[in-house]
Amino acid sequence: MISAKKSNNHLQWERVGEKPHSSFRIFDVITRKHRHPETHGVHDFVVLDCPDWVNVIVLTPENKVVLVRQFRYGTETVTLEIPGGMVDPGEEALEAGKREVREETGYVAERWIELGVVEPNPAFQTNRCWTFLALDAHMAGAIGHDSTEVIDVELVPLEAIPGMIAQGEIQHSLVIAGFFHLINYTGGWHRPRIG
Repeated sequence: MISAKKSNNHLQWERVGEKPHSSFRIFDVITRKHRHPETHGVHDFVVLDCPDWVNVIVLTPENKVVLVRQFRYGTETVTLEIPGGMVDPGEEALEAGKREVREETGYVAERWIELGVVEPNPAFQTNRCWTFLALDAHMAGAIGHDSTEVIDVELVPLEAIPGMIAQGEIQHSLVIAGFFHLINYTGGWHRPRIG
């Protein structure tokens, strides 16, 4: 049973300063100074100030998930994921999701459901990652990859996804979190029952 919500004010650290270090396309490196709530000592913490991200579980009318396979520079491996990317300045997360799906896969969908949002790593990142479900998606046109992308699009039956996660074929933590949001929303590994 979940207890009643209580105040967390005694855990809050006051920010008393901030110093930017480096700015990159996908994040800024900042040192933030925070005051300890009990000792009142001031400590430095390195923070990555990142734009919000979005991931989309795209389902076709045949209940296939539209996946993307691409090279990832951090792990230097080819990964299998759901479409997604950064939310551009001034852009809503839903619009970013529609744009990313269209650019990465060529698919579009008329029915969209917000499934949930997570904090990718609140210890040192400032952003959130939204997950949407795009229903009854269909191929609508040309793919518009960025200059740094080479992507294969794959269609996989939704019921195959749990096994692919269990076997390590899908390992991206935010993709797995997205699928958690899906099963939490639908009550299992199936399409939502929408009247």
